[in-house]
Amino acid sequence: MSPVPHGTRRRLIRTLGTAAAALLGSVCLSAVAAPAASAASCAAVDVSVARGTFEPGTLGLFLGDGMYSALQSALAPRTLSSYAVKYPADLIEPASVHQGNTDLVNHVTSQAAACPQQRFVLVGYSQGANVVDNSLGISSDGAIVGGSIVATIPAAIGPRVAAVLLFGNPIRAIGRSVTGTYQSRTKDYCADGDPVCQQGGTNVLAHLSYGNNTADAAAFAAGKF
Repeated sequence: MSPVPHGTRRRLIRTLGTAAAALLGSVCLSAVAAPAASAASCAAVDVSVARGTFEPGTLGLFLGDGMYSALQSALAPRTLSSYAVKYPADLIEPASVHQGNTDLVNHVTSQAAACPQQRFVLVGYSQGANVVDNSLGISSDGAIVGGSIVATIPAAIGPRVAAVLLFGNPIRAIGRSVTGTYQSRTKDYCADGDPVCQQGGTNVLAHLSYGNNTADAAAFAAGKF
């Protein structure tokens, strides 16, 4: 399947950004309680979240913050720490996803060395799903806001990745998915009509709907412990 043309990618993401801004303007922020990101260096579970393009919030207003709260509930009484992947999450392709890919792998690698008993849950939304895909060794090159692999989680650490949760994953629109080592530990959500993850999708608002899946995703993750 041929890669998405750059002009099409940019138009789509700009449209999504406009829709996100409109939705954000209608949200009462006082009713959206962003979870505190724990600084515990050796919590039982480290949750790394790669936010979507232009997504605001500690871990991501539309997905990440709520996903972390759901995981805290589902994985109790285990202790959790959270990490927001450091990358631009913008439209500078492929530099943005490359930076996220590098940062996520560096974070997991350093945490694994510092905390030998710690396990990991990886979360990626939209462009952030590309970041996670690449870190698992599944290239997002050719996908919307994707790029080639620059780093992968070391094989020795792989068994400690308990669950991978992906939402609006752009590689699905070009016929790819997470396969191999992490396949059975991955839950990959694509809302019907989401043009980012579904080829031919036309419902831009579907891409902003993944907050509805956080409870199900947390239950899936809990079943991997």
